Amino acid sequence: MRHVATLLDTGPLVSFLAAGLKYHSWCVEQWKRLAPPLVTCEPVFTEAAFLLKRENRDADILFALLERGVIRIALDIQEQQSDLRALMRRYRNRPMSVADACMVRLSEMYEYSQVFTLDSDFRIYRRHGNKVIPLLMPVPD
Repeated sequence: MRHVATLLDTGPLVSFLAAGLKYHSWCVEQWKRLAPPLVTCEPVFTEAAFLLKRENRDADILFALLERGVIRIALDIQEQQSDLRALMRRYRNRPMSVADACMVRLSEMYEYSQVFTLDSDFRIYRRHGNKVIPLLMPVPD
């Protein structure tokens, strides 16, 4: 059986670390089932640090997760710039963030993967042009 990589988006990362947010409990339950490292990108890390600060939380925990190997940065924006740019152009009407483009690109790079997200736009985004991206997200209310 192949290992399915979990690609970590901003929402679940922040919700996991910030008790009291809407999806905190759901995210904690998911994290218990997932095998590290959870794969992510620098824009997700940056967004999470910003959002944690906005919630009056210490963003240092993000660096601790990196140091412990719980999360891993696995995309170099400069190396992937043409693919990221193409994705952002394709979805300019959403509009797609750099973090979202990185997550879609990671899903293309990791054939056996799921995107762990709270963002419903991932139901619309496609990898390799027309393939549905496997998602780990809560059932809509």
